[in-house]
Amino acid sequence: VQLQASGGGLVQAGGSLRLSCVASGRIFRSNIMGWYRQVPGKERELIASITSDDRTTYADSGKGRFAISRDNFKNTVYLQMNNLKPEDTAVYYCNYVVYHGDYWGRGTQVTVSS
Repeated sequence: VQLQASGGGLVQAGGSLRLSCVASGRIFRSNIMGWYRQVPGKERELIASITSDDRTTYADSGKGRFAISRDNFKNTVYLQMNNLKPEDTAVYYCNYVVYHGDYWGRGTQVTVSS
């Protein structure tokens, strides 16, 4: 499975971004897709995840301002990020979990200026 994330960039505080991650290759019908983020010197942290039947889980970092969704026909997961803050600056990674393990994309940089 290959994951290609996109949609990151530079945005002012209070702005919005929508990240996308497309899965390709051997796609499994039952899977969980998620978004994580990481800043230098810190561990990668979960933002949100969504199952193939649209059950969502949000970590504290993703509650309130972020929304995860997916399009199974396009094998794509999205992360809508609103009211962005400078502390949201990080590399955002897409994750794909199946029964035998998980896969990671290369990440997309999000920078929020104050």
